[in-house]
Amino acid sequence: MFNSLSDRLTATFKNLRGKGRLTEADVDATVREIRRALLDADVAVPVVREFTSRVRERALGAEVSAALNPSQQIVKIVNEELKEILGGETRRIRLAKNGPTVIMLAGLQGAGKTTLAGKLSKWLKSQGHSPMLVACDLQRPNAVTQLQVVGQRANVPVFAPHPGATSTELEQPAGDPVAVARAGVEEARQKLHDVVIVDTAGRLGVDADMMEQARQIRRAIVPNEVLFVIDSMIGQDAVNTALAFDEGVNFTGIVLSKLDGDARGGAALSVSSVTGKPVMFASTGEGLDDFELFHPDRMASRILDMGDVLTLIEQAEKSWDKDEAARMAKKFADQEDFTLDDFLAQMQQIRNMGSMKKMLMMMPGAQNIRQQLEQFDEREIDRVEAIVRSMTPHERVAPKIINGSRRARIARGSGVHVSEVNGLLERFAQAQKMMKKMAQGGMPGMPGMPGLPGAGGGARKNAKNAPKKKARSGNPAKAAQERKDAEARRANASKALPTGASFGQQSGDFDPSQLNLPKGFDKFLGN
Repeated sequence: MFNSLSDRLTATFKNLRGKGRLTEADVDATVREIRRALLDADVAVPVVREFTSRVRERALGAEVSAALNPSQQIVKIVNEELKEILGGETRRIRLAKNGPTVIMLAGLQGAGKTTLAGKLSKWLKSQGHSPMLVACDLQRPNAVTQLQVVGQRANVPVFAPHPGATSTELEQPAGDPVAVARAGVEEARQKLHDVVIVDTAGRLGVDADMMEQARQIRRAIVPNEVLFVIDSMIGQDAVNTALAFDEGVNFTGIVLSKLDGDARGGAALSVSSVTGKPVMFASTGEGLDDFELFHPDRMASRILDMGDVLTLIEQAEKSWDKDEAARMAKKFADQEDFTLDDFLAQMQQIRNMGSMKKMLMMMPGAQNIRQQLEQFDEREIDRVEAIVRSMTPHERVAPKIINGSRRARIARGSGVHVSEVNGLLERFAQAQKMMKKMAQGGMPGMPGMPGLPGAGGGARKNAKNAPKKKARSGNPAKAAQERKDAEARRANASKALPTGASFGQQSGDFDPSQLNLPKGFDKFLGN
């Protein structure tokens, strides 16, 4: 969504690098480029004027002139001001103290309210709530049916006493939306649902009749939150629409839908600043899981290509299997070999986190490789999984035994070329070496990086003098015999050690007279 704006701002800040002192002309030129970038992104003109005036005022002040790195200080100022126009702080849903929390959705037709109702209900369910959807959009054909389908996919009940309009019945809606909303809240109270999401009818423009209907629903159910759902791709008209809805239903928060589109994203930067209402949620895709709490500071960091590592960590924690992570940590600590089964398990964990492109775009500096990321094929993970699953269990544990004929068989079984099998095995061998280095004493080329806890972090110092470890055989019978021989050698070595004193000498053989001590010193030795 913000790719164009991010590119323009990043290019602007590059011109400031290396300058030990910024003149007023430098600041004016930077502010001018920022103004152009925001206007090109369809940000409302009043918002652009206010934003650039604050940036210029702070850039010419003492906090930049006294900074060791003025260019970084300018980036910090822009980041803080972007955070402010996006709402300042993260705003969460205010839950009702007694009875169900009522959330009413409002917005233009086509903004994505019905789909968003399913996304919000699934998100609330993952937070430990028991939501229920209420179908009050009786105007749009098949809107009730759509909400029922979305609710079924989200595994959330839907209260829909009336079917609403169908494709053949467009004139008279079946039922009163205000009565349905009131009955839906009462139904949720009786069935002990703690959250009610009311999906209202949209409108093609600022329709006085439809706005009055939304106003009546608001008076009837007295919602705790009224969320205004706005399409992030509508551009400059977003401000007028938001002001009309704010006047009509007095919404308490904003939800940005279609944030994954390729539009310029000015609506997201304008609506909150103009209305004074916070952006609370963002819809980032078509799936029910493509929904997230809106963090102004993180969004500002994304726009400035500073990454969003916190969101990435949250997604990983939400989808990562803790038992699998503990198993892998134990393997590292025990310095066991990293196998293709482990590799496959890690790939599946990454897949559970969602789209690889979206995750990589959250990394700092991702805009520099955006073109390569856009060319990345998400199906590559499927091909890798097919290749590994076409191997025998023994081949996954001991990939060194995979010769030419085995590679040809694996390629046929997974439907790929032999060259892709070869490439995977080469990448896996590199990953295996990297894992072993990390477990023993840090990554090569990173001298300050210690080993993992309990994994022998000091082993790297004496790596040159240490004897080379014999490779484990790929033959199961031979490997078992090697383990048996190693155990026998350890048992014999322990028997050969003398018992008694700490230095290996038996206490009965000790004679103080052999030490040639000074006269009278033997009394300190005791008996």
